[in-house]
Amino acid sequence: MDLSYFDDPIHHGPANIKIGYAAITWGGNDTQAIEDIAALGYPGIQLRANVLKEFPDPLQLRDLLAKHHLEFVAFSSGDAPLDPAKRQTTIDTHVKNAQYLQQAGGKYLQVIAAWIQNQTVTPPVSTEDYKYEGQLLTEIGKRVADYGIQTGFHNHMGSMGQAPEGVDAILAASDPKYLKLELDTAHYAQGGGDPAAAIRKYSKRLLFLHLKDVKANTSKSGYEFTELGAGRVDFPAIFTALKAIDFRGWGIVELDGERPGDDRTPKQSAEISKTYLEQKVGVTV
Repeated sequence: MDLSYFDDPIHHGPANIKIGYAAITWGGNDTQAIEDIAALGYPGIQLRANVLKEFPDPLQLRDLLAKHHLEFVAFSSGDAPLDPAKRQTTIDTHVKNAQYLQQAGGKYLQVIAAWIQNQTVTPPVSTEDYKYEGQLLTEIGKRVADYGIQTGFHNHMGSMGQAPEGVDAILAASDPKYLKLELDTAHYAQGGGDPAAAIRKYSKRLLFLHLKDVKANTSKSGYEFTELGAGRVDFPAIFTALKAIDFRGWGIVELDGERPGDDRTPKQSAEISKTYLEQKVGVTV
């Protein structure tokens, strides 16, 4: 493949931010998710690996998305464990997912760094661990580039990329040509960072975003994800930062799951977040 595409800056021209929605909340019923997300007017969607069972033929998925005028923005492809014994299997899995993604008309492959139990309890992740992880994610990025797919590293609570320092270390240990950042605003804030500052800091490696909100609760973790505007993430500051770096690309609104007792459907939550973006932040979906 001609890799010159990956040498060029990701974004060109003035800011142009497109808003999609993630199907995770529908719990594997992706057909319904596609219908609901399209009905609300979101132009893009992120799907998870369970879509492989519902749509084993990627062309069938491509046609369904086209029917609903939805762009297949990203595919949640899993994690990248530190265990060297799992290295080749991990690479093969992500490559296979990238091939499916390409055939279904998709753009970006999402990969989460290796899971850890709790960075405040277990021994700190070593420099060598970060080096290994960065090299593994780079190799995944190289291999999926054969299909014209770019790889986004997703910062996530409970992973090596939980804290801002972890994000720094992984990006520093990886090749910027093959590994970009998929910044999750809620995970980054909960991990102790400022998402708006991260946008400016990583402007040259920012592939796309998860627009997600988070608030405190009384659970063991002490937090929960919520619809946009119901938590503590400063979205006006985030969009100001995106415009400042002339970001041209996708923000995927995501809610990891409906909370017991809220009595909302996934579609209703998606509508709440859309209304917040349009009426409070001034962003057109």
